[in-house]
Amino acid sequence: MGAVSTSRFQTTSWSLVLAAAGQPSTQGHAALAKLCQTYWHPVYSFVRRSGHPPDQAQDLTQGFFTVLLEKNYVGDADPQRGRFRAFLLTSVKHFLANERDRAHARKRGGGLTPVSIDVMAAEGWYAPAAVELTTPESLFERRWALSLLEQAMAKLRAEFAGIGKAKQFEKMFSFLNCDPEGARYERLAAELGMSAGALRVAVHRMRQKYRRILRAEIAETVSLPEEIDDEIRFLLSALSR
Repeated sequence: MGAVSTSRFQTTSWSLVLAAAGQPSTQGHAALAKLCQTYWHPVYSFVRRSGHPPDQAQDLTQGFFTVLLEKNYVGDADPQRGRFRAFLLTSVKHFLANERDRAHARKRGGGLTPVSIDVMAAEGWYAPAAVELTTPESLFERRWALSLLEQAMAKLRAEFAGIGKAKQFEKMFSFLNCDPEGARYERLAAELGMSAGALRVAVHRMRQKYRRILRAEIAETVSLPEEIDDEIRFLLSALSR
């Protein structure tokens, strides 16, 4: 995977968190909304595996992101302390452990739902993933890894769409993580009106773009450039559990 410059770390998820904490305004709420939309899946998975039924897990997940700013959890965040993943997991543990604050947050929230949760879709992933020995922490970590992959994939798709190659991407998508037999290259190349060699080059470049985007996504969740490779190894480990 390509290198990520140190300057990249000036506009990371950490800075987004701190901006949200420091700006109780439209900008702050927009920052929070982006964080919620990106990270609600792992939070919901953790809450569900902690013993809460779907409807309650939905309320608690939305309540957590509402109180995230109101209780100034993000104000206590320190990028120098490590990974954003660990900060978010610690924060949701504190939220669930504090029954009084949880009830208070619901009253103060006034029906505010900072993130729209599709419970049916969430349960479609959660049910087969929550095997008997899976802990809330390991489920959070696995869903965190998948969320990062999904974010990277969405940005890759948008890059192709931006240059008018959305159809080509959808056709090549299945080749992203595998090298199929030559016949499939031949068939798809003919369908796209290009040679098999040109298609292989296009697939190679697609994979390079994906690795670059994924690495940038991971860079947004750690404090230092040298932590990226460790986090990549962690994510691969989480996905293989």
